[in-house]
Amino acid sequence: MSYLAPSEFVTKMVDAGESKIFMSTRDTIIRAYMAGAILALAAWFAVTINVNTGQPLVGALLFPVGFVMLYLLGFDLLTGVFVLSPLALIDKRPGVTLGGVLRNWGLVFVGNFAGAFTVAFMMAFVTTFGFTQAPDKVGAAIGNIGEGRTLGYAAHGAAGMATLFLRGMLCNWMVSTGVVGAMISTSVPGKVIAMWMPILVFFYMVFEHSVVNMFLFPSGLMLGAKFSIMDYLIWNEIPTVLGNLVGGLAFTGMTLYTTHVMTKPKRQADKAARPRVAA
Repeated sequence: MSYLAPSEFVTKMVDAGESKIFMSTRDTIIRAYMAGAILALAAWFAVTINVNTGQPLVGALLFPVGFVMLYLLGFDLLTGVFVLSPLALIDKRPGVTLGGVLRNWGLVFVGNFAGAFTVAFMMAFVTTFGFTQAPDKVGAAIGNIGEGRTLGYAAHGAAGMATLFLRGMLCNWMVSTGVVGAMISTSVPGKVIAMWMPILVFFYMVFEHSVVNMFLFPSGLMLGAKFSIMDYLIWNEIPTVLGNLVGGLAFTGMTLYTTHVMTKPKRQADKAARPRVAA
């Protein structure tokens, strides 16, 4: 499967983060828009499978098709740039600044939301025949998701907020591992397998993904679900974004960078200082 050693693919992670920071506004928005739209389609697909089969595992097994497609096409998710862009700053790449990292995050957020919202509108339109009737089974299920994962957290107060934040962390631990998976191999089958495994875990475990939620919750609101925009922002999207940032950077980005890049000079120095043994 043309596997790359960790020291090789972590260097690719830093290179990717640098390239994203210097990418033009137009390209960043387009790539983020398409990523949000494709991931939203995959979420719609997975919910449809769950409703029609009654087997959440089947939906989780097939949901990663969207993630795989968008990364093979070179598009960007907020959860991915949360991990990659800061590494270029930490690595002190020339010209990389905190402002550049924040600009990248902001543009990707806007693009992801626009793409996910587009598909949310399409889904709401399709499942109600142009808003002329009540939503079908899939639309009703998506509305219930929105209520359960806003008002459900709010009912538990601070404990609910902490649970939401931790689910966001756990989510991007897995999702960012999938992002790295795209760099582990130089072959398409190798990339697909490496991406598929952690995305399956995240989706089946019902962790909180900020971009997937950009589709689920606006579509729920369009379909008449009984929660508000402020419920969505305060009791899901904002804590999820923060949890995704902390989880992905702490558990994936910094752990890989620290052990495979930051320690490289020390290992090379140790090797140079090691006495040679005569043959």
